[in-house]
Amino acid sequence: MKLLTNYKYWILNLIGWVLFALLMLTIDKISYSKDIPANFVNYLLIEGVLCGFLGFVLSFIILFYIEKYFDIGNYTKTDVYKLIGVVLFTQVIYHVLLWPMLNIPINYFMGRPIELTLVQKLTNVPHFLAYFVVWLFVVLTLKLVYYINTIKLRQLQLETNLKESQLNTLKGQINPHFMFNSLNNIRGLMLEDVDKARGMLTNLSETLRYSLTKSEVNSIALEDELEMVENYVEISKIQFENRLKFESNIESDTLNIQIPPMIIQMLVENALKHGISNLKSGGIVKLSTIIENNQLQIKVANSGTLQKSNNSTHLGLQNIKKRLELLYGKDASFTLNEIEKEVIATIKMPLV
Repeated sequence: MKLLTNYKYWILNLIGWVLFALLMLTIDKISYSKDIPANFVNYLLIEGVLCGFLGFVLSFIILFYIEKYFDIGNYTKTDVYKLIGVVLFTQVIYHVLLWPMLNIPINYFMGRPIELTLVQKLTNVPHFLAYFVVWLFVVLTLKLVYYINTIKLRQLQLETNLKESQLNTLKGQINPHFMFNSLNNIRGLMLEDVDKARGMLTNLSETLRYSLTKSEVNSIALEDELEMVENYVEISKIQFENRLKFESNIESDTLNIQIPPMIIQMLVENALKHGISNLKSGGIVKLSTIIENNQLQIKVANSGTLQKSNNSTHLGLQNIKKRLELLYGKDASFTLNEIEKEVIATIKMPLV
């Protein structure tokens, strides 16, 4: 915040100086005097204006030093001493100019010069120094508030950039993870059934096209996500053959709600990898979406039981939790429970 080049500051600073001088000097003298001649009242008013105007002009010397050499966020004792020195130097100039300047209006209105001894003039130094101290306090407070707000804004920008970076990293984990599993399935199928492998490649290409086009956004319509999930399930059915059944129950009101891309796919993938693949006879995966308590609720249930595996990092589940936290904070949740031989993954998030 540069006050030296801010015309609004110039205007407010001038008004502030003049009003402060009138209140502290002129009105004070008038209120404690009786039967004051009109010409002396006029002089006192001019005196207050001139004292304020001179302070306004000389305050720019101090302001120049502050904006040029005094870093409000990183100052040293030496900087403080220098600032005090500048203020005292300004005081010297102020008092050298003040009395000759005040002689002009008092001669005009009263027909005589100012009749003050050097000692009397020196006793006025603390009074006028207080003007500069008050002004300095106001300016430094403004500078400090601006500095704090700037730091807060930078911190917010850093947090936002970090969040974006983390989200991009998490989205970057999705594609290789999914690619690895799918390409392994295709490799195993190539020597067994070329037609099925061709169909699997077609579904995979559609899925990857979706993944690439949506990787730059943090949210998509649930309806678009479902198309990708259907392609993924078709790929998986070729691998699991008759061992996999998939059911979906999607409320129409949820189709246009925005969700993080590929988050349902990861729930389904987790259900297949850690659920259906461990069952010799296979099982069923059920996907449902509803709106409940002003939240979108996504459930993916699969046959099987919760199993702790030391060989699995559960990257997909960690990815889901982290993305929900980054995007929605405490307004979203992810749970994984086992109920009657069925594992149920549930995501709850705000309606967007």
